[in-house]
Amino acid sequence: MKLDYKILWLDDKMDVINEGQYDVEIKNHLLENGFNPIIDTVNNEADFFRYLDDSYDLILTDYHLNETDKKTRDGDLIIKEIREENSIFTEIMFYSAQGEVVDTVKLDRITFVDTRKSTIRNHNEAVVDRAIKLIDLTIRKFQNIVAMRGMIMNETSSLDLQMLEIIKLSLSISEINFDELASEIYTELIQLYEMKSSFVNTCREKNKFNALTKDNFVFSAEYKIQTLAQILKAVGLEDYSEKYKEEINSMRNKFAHAVLMKDDNGREYFKHGETGLTFNEELCKTIRENIIQHKKNLNNTYNKLSSMLVS
Repeated sequence: MKLDYKILWLDDKMDVINEGQYDVEIKNHLLENGFNPIIDTVNNEADFFRYLDDSYDLILTDYHLNETDKKTRDGDLIIKEIREENSIFTEIMFYSAQGEVVDTVKLDRITFVDTRKSTIRNHNEAVVDRAIKLIDLTIRKFQNIVAMRGMIMNETSSLDLQMLEIIKLSLSISEINFDELASEIYTELIQLYEMKSSFVNTCREKNKFNALTKDNFVFSAEYKIQTLAQILKAVGLEDYSEKYKEEINSMRNKFAHAVLMKDDNGREYFKHGETGLTFNEELCKTIRENIIQHKKNLNNTYNKLSSMLVS
């Protein structure tokens, strides 16, 4: 399970789909459920197979692709190539408004949709409606709370790496002065870690704050947050460091130390003993939303620093 939910959508009338912004409705639905939507849209077989790999969570394709291009095969033959020649077992939904969609492919994880039978009159709206129902089904399949904790831990670790890249980049920008912050951190660290005091003293004496930031044991998450705050202040960006600390670091630490439990209905959840915080589907959705937002914040910060280097 991952935070990005990827869809590959093949339709020879993709211009109509794009103009109607039907993909936007799907994107908004995924965002509302705490996932980051990535939808790649193509209007021909060649582009479809250039994009195709096993990273997609859902494939959407029109059945009658040869309506405008007589060289293009019907959807069932494309599905056979996806499964048998490419060995990709992603969930697939193919649809048609031109005739009966016949289940000619006896393979798993394939949904057939005849939009003429839908109560929704507009063909593309019917496709989107059914696609959203299928998305909800695929999400529920992977919504196991144990798997969700693993995904959240992995995603927050990737945010840590982003922050380290930002700190590394900022150290090469002359406009950002870390002297005062470094002095405070050196003093605290010498008191906290006697066994590391010689290393910290060396960094301080040789003015090697960059060397200190590379030591993950000494330069903990708390100091990374302080450094991020200094960077944001120096470059004139809104300081989101405290929110990051509360919504990402603190939540991750609580989740990591929470205990797996079951309610009276047999539903699993995690509970943090010290605070009593319950990690259920709703809280995990909020955490996913926060991860997406902070990933954007960190990307914006990195881009700002990169532009300062260029100028």
